[in-house]
Amino acid sequence: MKITDLLKRDTMIIDLQSTDKESVINELVSKLAKAGRLDDEQAYKEAILAREAQSTTGIGEGIAIPHAKTAAVKEPAIAFGRSKAGIDYEALDGQPSHLFFMIAAPEGANNTHLETLSSLSSFLMNPDFRAKLDQAESEEEILAAFDAEEGEEVQEEEAAPAGNQAKILAVTACPTGIAHTYMAADALKAKAKEMDVNLKVETNGSSGVKNGLTAEDIADATAIIVAADKQVDMERFNGKHVIQVPVAQGIRNPQKLIEQAMKQDAPIYKSDRSAGGEDKAAPAERSGFYKHLMSGVSNMLPFVVGGGILIALSFIFGIEAHKPDDPSYHPLAKVLMDIGGGNAFALMIPVLAGFIAMSIADRPGFAPGMVGGFMAANGGAGFLGGLIAGFLAGYLVLGLKRVFKGLPQSLDGIKPVLLYPLFGILLTGLIMIYIVMDPVKALNEWLTGVLGEMGKGNLVLLGLILGGMMAIDMGGPINKAAFTFGIAMIDAGNFAPHAAIMAGGMVPPLGLALATTLFKKKFTQQERDAGKTCYVMGASFITEGAIPFAAADPGRVIPSVVAGAAVAGALTMIFGIGLPAPHGGLFVFPIVNGNPLLYFLAVAVGAIVTAVMVGVLKKPVK
Repeated sequence: MKITDLLKRDTMIIDLQSTDKESVINELVSKLAKAGRLDDEQAYKEAILAREAQSTTGIGEGIAIPHAKTAAVKEPAIAFGRSKAGIDYEALDGQPSHLFFMIAAPEGANNTHLETLSSLSSFLMNPDFRAKLDQAESEEEILAAFDAEEGEEVQEEEAAPAGNQAKILAVTACPTGIAHTYMAADALKAKAKEMDVNLKVETNGSSGVKNGLTAEDIADATAIIVAADKQVDMERFNGKHVIQVPVAQGIRNPQKLIEQAMKQDAPIYKSDRSAGGEDKAAPAERSGFYKHLMSGVSNMLPFVVGGGILIALSFIFGIEAHKPDDPSYHPLAKVLMDIGGGNAFALMIPVLAGFIAMSIADRPGFAPGMVGGFMAANGGAGFLGGLIAGFLAGYLVLGLKRVFKGLPQSLDGIKPVLLYPLFGILLTGLIMIYIVMDPVKALNEWLTGVLGEMGKGNLVLLGLILGGMMAIDMGGPINKAAFTFGIAMIDAGNFAPHAAIMAGGMVPPLGLALATTLFKKKFTQQERDAGKTCYVMGASFITEGAIPFAAADPGRVIPSVVAGAAVAGALTMIFGIGLPAPHGGLFVFPIVNGNPLLYFLAVAVGAIVTAVMVGVLKKPVK
């Protein structure tokens, strides 16, 4: 299949009218939709924006390749747009983009389609070819340029090219596997040829691994460059000099990477060999408390969101409608509660602990972490106990790896299937039972008691504290401590604290979304785009939507979101609002105890406070 089978006259815009990134995306998406290539225009646009949120597809040299692989695409297609004046697409080189190729790949695209779409990026690495596209005066000339380029294409050979004695290997991969994977590969190969370096590149694209590195290749290699934004098989590089960078660096800095590899200016990759070829990153590459914590939290969130919504739906039939002995009992309410509360919510803490431990010690840490988290959840140690269990299990398994390192190599195969799970689970369990559980349980009970007493004396102060806690770390331990307290209060029949907590959790993303709308000059184009999604995330009680803004400017953003969330929490207490559902978002407003409009007002006022503070504190973007 040729590129001109996917790029047609009805998907081309020779003279784009757009002047910014958002409008050029809208213009190209609309072109694909009018040409009948999409089943769902809005869903495809959201997929494009989600890919842009990972990293810009403005790769430099005047080129941008927005792309998405989604079920919203009816048939594989390429939309082409050209801007003579150039458009700021947040390109990697900081220069305006002139040539835009929007790739639309359906979820079930076959390898032929994917390989054709992928070859587009290879052609665009040729400056002579780009010049032809710049100078073309009609759609026919552009199509003819592609036909001519495909006619000259030479099939890639499996053998590495000739060069000097040092042999460099590379692996390229990106999340979608359509554009950046192949552009990085071509950039590296072109520069290696220019430098007379013996280079072989493996691509991990949508159609699978191509030009795969053999054991012999790896054994002979001086160093390996891994330019990837997704996980690749790293175990095979054990003991070799490995340079790990984002895939964009393979496109932008191929010479620097090759020179670094030639000098062996890279750490030696170390891993524990195990059965099944599982990846084992060296501990040094998996360091960082925050990284491990976020690994647990991000994997736990789907259980919180899905379970919480199902619990909220069960309350539509009545707060006690899931109990068979209650007059309001309804079978569907019980089913929803059993799925959401009895199962999804029951897995939250074990999943949190399991993935924290896995982030620290890879797969061998997962089982001990899950078991420790399960013990915390069922033993009253709660969220804090789950955090401790995750870190405990992860570092225990790291210790076990060192202990068992001296065993004969013939026993390597039983380490991940026997030794690590057996001793990891045993030691984690013993420490949880005899050291962790009782003190943490007592701490949780004390905290619940203190906050409960505070609630009797000063509800407004309690609302301020709980709302502010939700915004301090936006999904981190302080946020989760407030959330856990709210769940405990629901169990005790006090719904007011949880209403303040949910309002406080909605404010950060909503406030920042409003700020990006009202104070556009204080934000980059990428932040303004992210702000639009924050409206949806805030309305859905996904506090983590504010994290990118806080990470970029913590000194101004965090005080602003904390103030707004605290105001929202206090107002819910003043308005006498109670929330029996263990989740937040607009969809639970109809079931609050009290006036839903006043609850909405509390959240809106908090969001306005945050937006105004951010607008005043932040400096204009230059």
